[in-house]
Amino acid sequence: MKNAIYPGSFDPVTYGHLDIIRRAAAIFDELIISVLNNVRKTPLFSVEERVRILENATKDIPNVRVESFSGLLVDYAMRRDVHVIVRGLRAITDFEYELQNAQTNRLLSKGELDTMFFTTSLEYAYLSSTTVREIASFGGDISGCVPDFVEELIYNKFGIHK
Repeated sequence: MKNAIYPGSFDPVTYGHLDIIRRAAAIFDELIISVLNNVRKTPLFSVEERVRILENATKDIPNVRVESFSGLLVDYAMRRDVHVIVRGLRAITDFEYELQNAQTNRLLSKGELDTMFFTTSLEYAYLSSTTVREIASFGGDISGCVPDFVEELIYNKFGIHK
């Protein structure tokens, strides 16, 4: 059985993330979406909220599981006996950062962990969680960026009722 981990903050999950999830789930037997608990950031949604949101957003994909983790991705992947990391690339600027992470993960895992890059579908190339949060914080329209239920949750976090 070939499994993969798709790690990220997913704060919030966007259509770009969901595009990568669907495409990766079609390739792997099981895709574990791993929500990072990054203590250095102040997220809009808690880790538990992000896990629940992702579970809801991916409930129609039977081979997807959602978990959270903290610490090194390499350690988490080895505990799960998973040897492939999935990452999405929007632009060439993403590649430099992601390549460095992939090489570091491979080194730390003593060659046991590979990274598979998915280029973002063109309609989502502009999309990032940061952009979605910023637009929403000013009451802008994020309906084309996230599923309806996520849109409502985001606006509620900012005290905006649409």
